[in-house]
Amino acid sequence: MNHKKSELYFLLILLVGIALLTYFIFKPFLYALILAVLFATVLAPVYKTALRITGERKGIAALLATAFVLIVVIVPISFLGIQIFQEATQLYSSLTQNGGATTLSSTIQDGLNYVKELIPFPVEFSFDFDQYLKSGLIWLIQYLGPLLANIAKGILGVFIFLMALYYLFIDGPRLKAAVMALSPLQDIHDKTIFNTLALAINSVMRGSITVALIQGFLTAIGFALFGVPNATLWGSVAAIAALIPGIGTALVLLPGVLFLFLSGETLFAVGLLVWGVIAVGMVDNLLGPKLVERGMKLHSFLILLSILGGIGFFGPLGLLLGPLVLSLLFALIEIYFTISKVRKAN
Repeated sequence: MNHKKSELYFLLILLVGIALLTYFIFKPFLYALILAVLFATVLAPVYKTALRITGERKGIAALLATAFVLIVVIVPISFLGIQIFQEATQLYSSLTQNGGATTLSSTIQDGLNYVKELIPFPVEFSFDFDQYLKSGLIWLIQYLGPLLANIAKGILGVFIFLMALYYLFIDGPRLKAAVMALSPLQDIHDKTIFNTLALAINSVMRGSITVALIQGFLTAIGFALFGVPNATLWGSVAAIAALIPGIGTALVLLPGVLFLFLSGETLFAVGLLVWGVIAVGMVDNLLGPKLVERGMKLHSFLILLSILGGIGFFGPLGLLLGPLVLSLLFALIEIYFTISKVRKAN
């Protein structure tokens, strides 16, 4: 008996050690793998449609569903990235040619002098665009190596995401069956947990994407109303930025406000700022939890707390993982009460 116990304890210690080692091996790819699971869940209807079209050929259907993600999600983001780079290049050229830098420096200095007249500062401020440009280039050269490494890491992450998504389409049902076989719970309870998580994933992702599209559309309207060029482009960028927790549409709106202010359009700058706070910002706080609530059947205030707390604990993916953990909690509570009732009845 003691030999059997020591054998079991040794096996458990070995299992925990290997599990931790596996975690650290997979850790660089966790974000890509989690995103692949989320996308595979949301796009399950796309894969099923591809299966019907291809005559139940799983490999070809998974390839078509993965290509769908590549075309609909990754290619537009890459295109917008190229457009942003071109816009930044044009801005740099306009600032470094025909006295653009001098004009910008004098405009910003005039703005600082105006602010100092309203609010007296004990420290003198001055703005020299050429000096700041040189400092920026020096900083960029110093961190060029880590920047290129992060770009390469991002490309690798996209590759891992697409590969994981492809195999999840094919082997997702087998993986689900394996987890259910290992679980000590009854199959009916395992199915309840899987169904709850699938519903939560669909609700959170579709709600987040809907809110992001609305915010991008409102940002484009605001830019068009207040005279910021390329409103459609920056509205599209704002829609993508809205999916980034802690940053959101401010990544696009604040430079737009600054552009109007430096162009001498102070009234329009204030108008765009107010538009961004009220029209764009309130959509995320009011509409987002409501859209998620409709699918998860949980109170919108609890969903809001789970999103904010999830971002603080998990980072950017907390936008999705926070509500998932909350829905899993309520599913487990429901299963616990079901088991308790059965035991009392017996």
